[in-house]
This record gives sequence, structure tokens and C-alpha cells, in this order.
Amino acid sequence: MEDILLLLSKYYDILLVSILVISITALYLSKGAKNEKNCIPGSLGIPFVGETFALLSATNSVKGCYEFVRLRREWHGKWFKTRIFGKIHVFVPSVEGAKAIFTNDFALFNKGYVKSMADAVGKKSLLCVPQESHKRIRRLLSDPFSMNSLSKFVQRFDKMLYERLKKVQKEGKSFTVLDFNMKITFDAMCDMLMSIKDSSLLEQIEKDCTAISDAMLSFPVMIPGTRYFKGIKARGRLMETFKGMITARRNGKEYYEDFLQSMLEKDSCPANQMLDDEEIMDNLLTLIIAGQTTTAAAMMWSVKFLDEHRGAQNRLREEQLSILRSKPNGALLTMDDLNSMSYASKVVKETLRMSNVLLWFPRVALNDCSIEGFEIKKGWHANIDATCIHYDPTVYKDPMQFNPSRFDEIQKPYSYIPFGSGPRTCLGINMAKVTMLVFLHRLTTGYKWTVDDPDRSLERKAHIPRLRSGCPITLTALQDE
Repeated sequence: MEDILLLLSKYYDILLVSILVISITALYLSKGAKNEKNCIPGSLGIPFVGETFALLSATNSVKGCYEFVRLRREWHGKWFKTRIFGKIHVFVPSVEGAKAIFTNDFALFNKGYVKSMADAVGKKSLLCVPQESHKRIRRLLSDPFSMNSLSKFVQRFDKMLYERLKKVQKEGKSFTVLDFNMKITFDAMCDMLMSIKDSSLLEQIEKDCTAISDAMLSFPVMIPGTRYFKGIKARGRLMETFKGMITARRNGKEYYEDFLQSMLEKDSCPANQMLDDEEIMDNLLTLIIAGQTTTAAAMMWSVKFLDEHRGAQNRLREEQLSILRSKPNGALLTMDDLNSMSYASKVVKETLRMSNVLLWFPRVALNDCSIEGFEIKKGWHANIDATCIHYDPTVYKDPMQFNPSRFDEIQKPYSYIPFGSGPRTCLGINMAKVTMLVFLHRLTTGYKWTVDDPDRSLERKAHIPRLRSGCPITLTALQDE
């Protein structure tokens, strides 16, 4: 007893604080349990921080950031909530939930990216602007994605791809598909948007864009050396580069017929028919990153899936060789050619369904609402979980099996959403499709390939799922067989 009293007198202050903390925690948890009864299950963790570090830990693993979602769905059920970067997030796992949100964009929901993503692309990016600006900016950004512009893009990209594939095959060395596709899609986007061909300028812009992309899922604190710090600094440099290009064109020192020039020629138009400089620069960055990272990753996954499913690869090659033989020798692809690629289009769809390069679509509730009986409070983030929907066995038979022929049948509305849906559907949906079709055509009609590293581990710190290996392959020309 004397020993106990001695301990109590010696550590009285520590024991008092411990009892106080335990009491407050118990009260907080019991109050939370009462308030959350019959509501969305999940864990919010401690205020502000919540489960942010668990998400960042998953992002930093070879299983990818979706492992964070998978584990919580295993613990709490298909519907669950969590707290990330100070905000409550609800993951919506169903076709019905997706429909309820997509059909009420602007009315009940607005886009809601985590702070690091919003800071990276800029407050005037199409991804972040409020409803009153969204329609105007989207309309003015639509020109590069018109059928006329896409027809020109297809031929430029086809020529570029043909030459680069031929070059790497002649070298006879293994190369990573992801790096190859990141470079060629980046160069193609910069050419289309700003007519940039100078290799040193392209290298500088690509380096900054990579740093910005790496910062998109990071802790948003400006600490030197962190991904967020490097990304925001790179964004500042890139904005200065864009300003210099805009100034040179306005002063008549440069002139090109491209997207940037078409925006600057609207300077004298009314405010609702033009973009200001900040809107132009933020959306140039958005279009480059969105056009490069997601499409390049999807093209990488198509190579991986086709290598693992030779029947699909052979059927695709037969279709593409038939199209190639119907054209004059050396002729470039046209939009008519792409429209005739029936099976290739299904390969693209199945690749996008399985790869889920956009894991979920974030929205913010503008008012209290209910979806499938679950209450979502104003200000909460409702994430439409495309990955869960695309892998749902009640929606897709054998969802983990790569089967392009499943798209012989029309899919249930809102069950196939790699580009989102509704008024915020991805602006580059058609460009992504034609880019992938051109890639698949040139790859399968010119070559066979072997994947040199079958490892399925994912790249660390990436906000989209990409193979850590980058999918290295070695090409063999068809005529050499």
C-alpha cells in the first residue's frame, strides 16, 4: 500500500491528465455512437487528421491508394465514411448512387477535390471552378476536342507514334511502355495546345508537370523537400513559362495556329466569350496533365492485359490488319478508320473498366440529402467509387476477367463510368479513345511483344494506378517472324 501511495504522489499529475484524456475520449466516442446510429458506418478518427495518414501510407505502398478504400469496405461494408485532410468523405459504391449524384451535379453536388489536387491544378481549372464559371470555361475549352480538331490530331499522333515505335524496335532493347507513352502523349498534347516542338522547352515543362502531378495526393503543407512543396514550386515556374509564351504572342513575336492562339484571339470579345490569362494557364496545365497521365496509364494497362489474354490480342490484330490492308501503303489513319474498329473499341472499354485510372469521382454535397437511405450532410464529400462499380459481380459477370466481348451487350446506365457522367463528363473523352485506338492499331499491326517483367506491384505515391515496373516490353516486327 505504501508503494502504491508513493507512486500516486510521484505521478499524480500524469495520472490526472491520463484520466482526463480517457474520459473525454470515451465521452466523444459515446456521443459519436449515438449521433451516428443508423447512419453511414466508418471511422472519422481524430478531428481534422482523421485517417489521412492511413491514406497516404496506402498511396506510398505497392498496393496503391485504393487499398485504403478496399480495407475500409472490408471493415465497414460497401458504404462507409472516413475523414481525409480534415473533410468527411463518403464512398458511394453503387450504380444507383452514381446516378443520384451525376444527375444532380450543380443542383445538389459540386466537384470537390482534396486541397493538394486543387492547389496543383489551380483555382481556375475546369476541375475546380464553381457552376457559374464551369459552363463558360467548358464551352471555350471544347475546340481542341471537336471532330475537326480530333481528325488533325489523329494524323499527327499516328505519324509520331509510327516513327517512335519503329525506332525503339530497331534498337532491339527493352523499353517501359509507361515511360514511352508518357513522353509521346505529353509531346502530342503540347504540340496540339501550344505548338511546342523545342526539345529543351518540352523537357523543362514535362519536368515541372511531373512534379505537379506527384503533389496531387500529398499532405498540403509547404515544407521544403516534400512532394507538395516541390509541386507548388514547379507550378509557379510553369505559370511563368506560360506567361512568357502569352506575352510573346500578344507582342507579335510568335504566331501559331493552335489552341492557345485561338484563346488569345478572343481578347476583344465580351467577358462571357473569353478566358482571362489565369484561366488559360490553369487549364493549359489541366489539359496537359489530364491528357498525359491517365491516357498513358490506360495504354500501359492495355499492353499488360492483351499480353495476358492472347485470344483477345490475336482477334484485335486480325481486325487491325484488315483495316491496314484496305489502305494505301504508308497512309495515315483517319477518323473513318477509327470508327470501323469495332473490336478495338471494346478492348479500349474493357481496359478502362479494369484499369480504373480514375478510381473515384469526388463531389461535395451542397445541402443535406439522402441516397439509398444513407444520410449525407451538407459539406461532406461524396466519392462515386467507379472502381467498386466496375468490379461489382452483380453488374459485370466475372468482373476480374479481361473480356472485351462483354461490351457486345449494352451496359446498364451509370454502370460504366471511366469518364464520369452528366454535365461534368471528362472533356477529353473522345481524345482519350482515339489516342488509345491509334496506339493499339500501330502496336498490333506492326509488332508482337513480350512483357519483360510480369510484376503487378503498383507505383508508389501515384494518384492513379500504374505498374511500378512501367511494363517493360521487347518488340518484334511482324515481318521478322
